[in-house]
Amino acid sequence: MSEKIKPEYMQNREVSWLRFNDRVLAEADQEDVEVYERYKFVSIFTSNLDEFFMIRIGSLHDLSLLKKPHPDSKTGMLPQEQINEVLNMLPKMYSRKDELYKKITRELSTYNINEYNFLQLNSKQKKYVHDYYLENIKPILSPQIIDKQHPFPFLENLALKIFIEFEREEKTYFGVVPIPDTIKKFLLFPGESIDFILPEKIIYHYVDNLFEGYSVKSKAIICVTRNFDLDADAEFEDELEDYKDKMKMVLKKRKRQAAVRLESNQKLTKNMKNFLLENLELSNESYFFVDSPLKMKYVHELLDIIPSAKKEKILYPKFYPYYLNFPKSNSLIDKFEKKDLLLSYPYDDMQTFIDLLKEAAYDSRVLSIKITIYRLAKNSQIAKYLSRAAENGKDVTVFMELKARFDEENNINYANILYQAGCKIIYGFERFKVHSKVLQITYKNKRDEYMYITQIGTGNYNESTSEIYADFSLITGNREIGLDTLDFFNHMSVGNLNGKYEHLVQSPSSLKDKFLKLIDEEIKKGDDGFLFFKMNSFTDKDFIQKISEASQNGVKVYLIIRGICCILPNVKGYTDNVEVRSIVGRFLEHARVFQFGKGNDAKLYIGSADLMTRNTEQRVEIACPVLDEDIQKVIQNYISKQLHDNVKGRIMNSNGEFEFVVDNNDKFSSQDYFIQQAVEKRNIQLDKSNLNENKKIFSMDKLRSFFKK
Repeated sequence: MSEKIKPEYMQNREVSWLRFNDRVLAEADQEDVEVYERYKFVSIFTSNLDEFFMIRIGSLHDLSLLKKPHPDSKTGMLPQEQINEVLNMLPKMYSRKDELYKKITRELSTYNINEYNFLQLNSKQKKYVHDYYLENIKPILSPQIIDKQHPFPFLENLALKIFIEFEREEKTYFGVVPIPDTIKKFLLFPGESIDFILPEKIIYHYVDNLFEGYSVKSKAIICVTRNFDLDADAEFEDELEDYKDKMKMVLKKRKRQAAVRLESNQKLTKNMKNFLLENLELSNESYFFVDSPLKMKYVHELLDIIPSAKKEKILYPKFYPYYLNFPKSNSLIDKFEKKDLLLSYPYDDMQTFIDLLKEAAYDSRVLSIKITIYRLAKNSQIAKYLSRAAENGKDVTVFMELKARFDEENNINYANILYQAGCKIIYGFERFKVHSKVLQITYKNKRDEYMYITQIGTGNYNESTSEIYADFSLITGNREIGLDTLDFFNHMSVGNLNGKYEHLVQSPSSLKDKFLKLIDEEIKKGDDGFLFFKMNSFTDKDFIQKISEASQNGVKVYLIIRGICCILPNVKGYTDNVEVRSIVGRFLEHARVFQFGKGNDAKLYIGSADLMTRNTEQRVEIACPVLDEDIQKVIQNYISKQLHDNVKGRIMNSNGEFEFVVDNNDKFSSQDYFIQQAVEKRNIQLDKSNLNENKKIFSMDKLRSFFKK
């Protein structure tokens, strides 16, 4: 560990992330969460961990290849030390996952949802499995012996295999049978109950018969995780200086998709474990025995076959967001020209924003639409109305980011669709991901003046995620913000990332500098200073140091960080005035809010960037001040409610561990509160709609009565 680094009030980001995923798993153990939702939390924990090993641990393995590995800039831990710390933390989490999985599946069985092992099946079910195996599985299996003539095979990333230890003529052999991707994720049995078995358990049972002449000594379902950080961008800017130069050195040494983890559903014999670890070049600490399914995506797919009546008993109560449905005779463009609007997803329906885009696509006053896109939903209405606008002669420019991890193919497909419709497509920049969420509609009013409606959000233009991600979307007709946004798009078009703005702040040019200066202003106020930040992750060392400085000068600092948080609160002499909270619940907290000061002097921003070095220095991000006083109050109320959440809220201690909020007040969940607010607004809207309908009926009755007379 580097002696130059003093980690008193900072923690390692990998450790912090694991603690976040542990909070995800903790939701699977909460009595107030419906049973199938808890099942899904176990599945989410598992898939999160897969990605963590592929990307983060994979990258740490790369960095450990350097002759002089560089330490984490916040804690001084070398890459291998970070890996070791993670591996030491995981057995306890795996054990907890296994316990919760068993507990939840037992509870699901009371709803006639049963996941079986082969030995639990009755004779009728065994025959059904046997017939299915012979017809659909056995013909596509590819068993392989591993010996001198058959070298150790490449075990694909996250692919399930059956690994077998044999004996023949007093010699030991090994074999492997891949689980084909084409097989169904689960086999459903006939009958009223939701009874099913996973295909790997079927193959596990029959695998002995695939190797004639060999005696099976032991077998297990295994899964290898490999380094899949093929996108060498910005994963470690938070940790290292001169990251790009170091990665060039690393890439020369990188082994193709090196293994970083081995899992099995049965405890491997000493021979099996040693053989696999040696061939995969893994340490014993990188092997994990998991007494629950290694892959759990089937949990989400299983929902499609569960009857709706049963779903109501095992899922969160159905929630319909509040749809701000303006009369069709009213123009949304005219409305937002006069008054700003804040949509709060998922409590408000994204359809209001889509209605605005639809109107712009057909309104003859509209001249152009410009938008930055990072992720889109399948069958996206956003793409549909952008295409319609182009087909209707509007000038539509789309800044499409092709490097959105795991959405690359989807974005390429949409870029082609939009291009075919007549949109101008700009693919961003080589070194900087375009992560901002900005849309602008340009039109002419009756006085032939150019006018602007601008939308700036904290989340993607994705209808699907807007139903489960908690985000803000600001729609404003403010002329100065409109002119700033016009300049932003013009700068983007010519590759200028150093544009100057009156109100907007942008990464990589002005956001970091502006926010640091605003913190300095609060530092000058001393005990009267106030800071509140809400975001997904907090890792930027410059901001961490500045927050510590603010705390040491008496400034009260409140942070709500869902995921990674590298600052430690309540460290004497460093962060005494810092409070860190996290909310993990039904919806994924995704909004980014930054408040500097309080009362009438407060400066409030929303934006697309977390305070991570990759966001502040290596991405194109936009943050916008909230100038409308009514919307300021709405966001500040939102902040207040979340800071008082003692159900889903957790508070971080000085060791970086999260604890339940000790609060003598009544139990309060901020997400439940916002749901209730949305339901009440929706009911009021329905009552008004019914009242107006009754008035129409009453008027028609009076009219008929008049003519009868």
